[in-house]
Amino acid sequence: MLEGACYFQLTPRFKQKVAGTFSSVRYTQLMKRWVVTGAAGFVGSHLVETLIRQGHHVVGLDNLSSGKWENLEGFLSALPNGTRKNFVFVCEDIRDARAVDKVVRGADVILHHAAMASVPKSIENPREAHEVNVTGFLNVLEAARTHQVKRVVYASSSAVYGDHPAATKTENDLGALLSPYAASKRVNELYAEQYARHYGLETVGFRYFNIFGTRQDPEGAYAAVIPKWVAAIKGGQPMLVYGDGTSTRDFVHVRDVAAVNLQVGLAPEGQALKGQVFNICSGTETNLKLLTSTLAELWKELHPSGAAPQVEFQAFRAGDIYRSLGSSGLAQKALGFRPHISLREGLKELLL
Repeated sequence: MLEGACYFQLTPRFKQKVAGTFSSVRYTQLMKRWVVTGAAGFVGSHLVETLIRQGHHVVGLDNLSSGKWENLEGFLSALPNGTRKNFVFVCEDIRDARAVDKVVRGADVILHHAAMASVPKSIENPREAHEVNVTGFLNVLEAARTHQVKRVVYASSSAVYGDHPAATKTENDLGALLSPYAASKRVNELYAEQYARHYGLETVGFRYFNIFGTRQDPEGAYAAVIPKWVAAIKGGQPMLVYGDGTSTRDFVHVRDVAAVNLQVGLAPEGQALKGQVFNICSGTETNLKLLTSTLAELWKELHPSGAAPQVEFQAFRAGDIYRSLGSSGLAQKALGFRPHISLREGLKELLL
């Protein structure tokens, strides 16, 4: 671990000008000071890497309860010394309002991705899910209001669609929620809307579908399906499927997620984004049987002498959504969002 990994000294704001696009409109922005919560997690570490490589100053906040310093250490150690100083790390918990307040002071944009991100774990411990996901988020919003942060971009979830029967979920299709995790994410959206309405805070929510890519943790009973199956294949173990394999998911790559976070964070003020939420998804439905067969096919292609991966079926889990498919139409229209990394391309990268 780097020296001072749990304490930081703020550095002067970087003033280099850059050019970019937002919804096909040209603009020029000064480099910003960003706060990334959940910075050592799967998504958070990719956000930090993307920002640092583009010259921004970043303060990362994470209590390392589920995030790992190794997610940051790899790319940070490879950066030039002059670039590395643009990142500082704070080992604190978002449930600590004072700690959040100190970190947020002076920020231009907050990318909020700290959370208890497990449906089964939220069912086992709903109080903790509420404290982390709701109280923690409220601490972030209140700190942003106090210190006049321009924009908060936060992670919501496709879990807010619950049991809505629509085959393809649009932003208006809210059903009965199926877990405390889903409830916490919906409450986040309601709070974000109120802070936009009453305090003028620019809040933008992303209803992520199934994000995948490098640094996703394969360990534990609550791990996402792709990293868990990749680890099983590499370890010569069967891929465990909960249900009969007809459940579906909409997979989107983490680098596409990082790109849209950066894009929205850099958008000029006055883009009518306050209080809005957007699906971030591929718009492609993949059932788990197809996913297992694709992984097995790619494994044999990449490792022709290796053993063929096996599949084992187990009972469907409480709280899991059977069918998940999103429409990215609103995000395409308002943000110009289009995913660029296909499921097959992303899986191949993980199996190398």
